[in-house]
Amino acid sequence: MTKNLTRRTALKTGAAAGAATALSPIVAPQAFGQALEKTSLKFGFIKLTDMAPIAIAKEKGFFAQYGITDVAIEAQANWKVLLDGVIDGVLDGAHMLAGQPIGANIGFGRQADLITPFSMDLNGNGITVSNEIWERMKPNIPQDADGKPIHPISAEALKPVVMEDLAAGKDFPMGMVFPVSTHNYELRYWLAAGGLHPGFYTSADPSGQTDADVKLSVTPPPQMPATLASGTIHGYCVGEPWNQQAVFQGIGVPVITDYQIWNDNPEKVFGFTREWTETNPNTANAVIKALILAGQWLDEEDENGVLVNRPEAVEILAQSNYVGAPAEVIANSMTGFFEYEKGDKRDQSEFNIFFRKFATFPFYSDCIWYLTQMRRWGQIPTPRPDAFYDAIARKVYQPSMYLKAAEELIAEGLVMEKDIPLGSDGYREPTSAFLDGVTYDGRKPNDYINALTIGLKGETV
Repeated sequence: MTKNLTRRTALKTGAAAGAATALSPIVAPQAFGQALEKTSLKFGFIKLTDMAPIAIAKEKGFFAQYGITDVAIEAQANWKVLLDGVIDGVLDGAHMLAGQPIGANIGFGRQADLITPFSMDLNGNGITVSNEIWERMKPNIPQDADGKPIHPISAEALKPVVMEDLAAGKDFPMGMVFPVSTHNYELRYWLAAGGLHPGFYTSADPSGQTDADVKLSVTPPPQMPATLASGTIHGYCVGEPWNQQAVFQGIGVPVITDYQIWNDNPEKVFGFTREWTETNPNTANAVIKALILAGQWLDEEDENGVLVNRPEAVEILAQSNYVGAPAEVIANSMTGFFEYEKGDKRDQSEFNIFFRKFATFPFYSDCIWYLTQMRRWGQIPTPRPDAFYDAIARKVYQPSMYLKAAEELIAEGLVMEKDIPLGSDGYREPTSAFLDGVTYDGRKPNDYINALTIGLKGETV
């Protein structure tokens, strides 16, 4: 909760941002003597609502407040184009899938030394199926007293549908956004928890469809609804607003959100190359500070727990240069609701978290969860000791950079100590807040991998 802080912060940061905007040129901030190496930056993003901290940092003046006078924020065609842009130096940094800097460091896909000092949000994704598949699933889904489906919906309800198609010689295709995306791992987690095999990645099969009951393929997020409508895929896992767009278009039904798969799961990160941050340390620090303030602004609550800035954020994100979806579509998840079947709108107040619950802190244990899924599905092809997972996490995730920026914000009176995990060792406490109840402890990744029923085990070659 940040409501006591944010009332005074809104006045202080608003005045500072307004004053900064009025200056021409804007000078680098004097606090902590950090003259910026670069004041003109270009960032990339994909058209998803969880890019919001970047848009808000620009539109509300947080970048300008810390001397970044010119910020170009450019939508990218897909996650590969975005990744290449950062690696090749076309982009200074970007809204990234958490798995992208991890995958680049372990050599899955394009090898590069990418890091993240900032986690952009918790939750934010959903799994949607076509209307036809939904109708076939419905007889397998329990109903409440009002005749509405009981959520969360297990993939056990999908399994008879998939088995029927396989018996008839038909593939069952579903979409996700990138091989190292949260969406790939969440969709796989949901399917496997319901007894369906989503396939392995092997040296001979980079598509990850070996032994698959459900064949997963890549589709860029904004193209998901059209691909579903065409019948090319029967369902998908994607971030917002593209699940709600399927509902508004009448072409699909979301069956579960990632909050229901793993409560408060880490989602996107902001990624840089290590070389860029070492060349531009003060600029990187300013970017992190601006993003922290943007996340705090997005999660500001009034005395009744209402997220007071989300309506304005919705209007900003609806602009064509940002997400570009209708405001009414974006508003559902961003203002605390999620619509499943048309008219079946349910509370999802925790669907998008941008600051609360230490959402912006880059925990090593968050990184390690992604690595466990990479191992589970064969993207890490050989067994690795627990020390391997810790070492990669410490290489990619950079909590020390985050804490430097956060401690300066605390000293400036803009963030409260209680909202920053100052004493953390980088690991969250073990949690069993998963759909299948399996406990995850980032300090013991192989124990976790071995506890999962479908997938490679820690010791499996």
